[in-house]
Amino acid sequence: MATVLKNANVLTPNGFRRCDILIKEGKILDMGNLQQEGTDLSGKTVIPGLWDIHTHGGFGHDFNEANAEQMEEILHFYARNGVTSVLATVMTDRDETIKRQLTILSEVAKKHPIVKGIHLEGPFLSAEYKGAMPLEYLQIPSFEKFEEYQKCANGLIKLVTIAPELPHATTVIRRISKSGVAVSLGHSSASYEQTVSAIKAGAKSFTHLFNAMRPIHHHTPSIALAGLATDNYTEAIVDGRHLHPDVVKSIAKIKKDKMIAITDSLMCAGLPNGEYTLAGTPIEVEDGDAWIKGTKTRAGSTLTAIEGLRNVMKFCKYTLEQSISFFTSNPAKMLGMADKVGTVEIGKFADLLVLDDKYNLIETYISGNKIN
Repeated sequence: MATVLKNANVLTPNGFRRCDILIKEGKILDMGNLQQEGTDLSGKTVIPGLWDIHTHGGFGHDFNEANAEQMEEILHFYARNGVTSVLATVMTDRDETIKRQLTILSEVAKKHPIVKGIHLEGPFLSAEYKGAMPLEYLQIPSFEKFEEYQKCANGLIKLVTIAPELPHATTVIRRISKSGVAVSLGHSSASYEQTVSAIKAGAKSFTHLFNAMRPIHHHTPSIALAGLATDNYTEAIVDGRHLHPDVVKSIAKIKKDKMIAITDSLMCAGLPNGEYTLAGTPIEVEDGDAWIKGTKTRAGSTLTAIEGLRNVMKFCKYTLEQSISFFTSNPAKMLGMADKVGTVEIGKFADLLVLDDKYNLIETYISGNKIN
């Protein structure tokens, strides 16, 4: 059965276009002045659905602890906040916990096309820049261990974060990259030279640039400078807390089509201040800011994707048209999925958002199905 969205102001790769959209079997079949009845959007704005390639959860659950039903609640929360493509992020934990959660996610993904893959954030990370990662579960990089995880995930791991200075890291990065999985560099004390070696081995991205990594010094450039100076993609948490708004603006100006906006959201996203957990670690949220309880270590965010898009517009003083790629086509390109999602075009999946004139989210469509 076909769905027709009429009289929409559609953001296409060539700018805004007033047209109708014909959706059939989950994809955009046609766009234009279509002689078919449908839902009249009365000029409301339609944009591509948003990606979030780095998010641990929301609405009371996280991917390191949730069962299948709770994961579905997380995914519905994402959809209500503009996400149509997600890399569910599993972080450093007990080995058996990582494997269990990867297995559950692989089954949930079969029913929910919002899940485009899994981001494995760890356990091959630096103790010095572990952030909220539990120290006792960090591991030395091992391709054999990665293969164990990927088997549990039924091949769904699409992105893995590794600290490039660790023993065997360059070899493991090369082998993972050759297997078709994207490698991101982060939670790291790496030098500039170590980082460049990892990039030459195949690493494609940087995990939450500037956060949980050695900062830039003008005498000893580090992984953080490599994130700006190389042609790799770079994640940026756009809550205005992890990065000063002017830093977000600078990253966007320097990286352009290689910046990927993320939320790095926790189970507390969408919920009030209070006490929560992240993979079992106690978290405290004050004034919407999440910290490991009793420390000065920030643990992730309470941000939603649609808020993040509005933040990018505000921080960078960009229009919607200038801002959209950070949450859509850029991550799709990085992950090799730009032929399927990331823009509103004929032949691509009908992952769409309908916004009002103040960019408030009205409706979400995933593979042509209206979610809210």
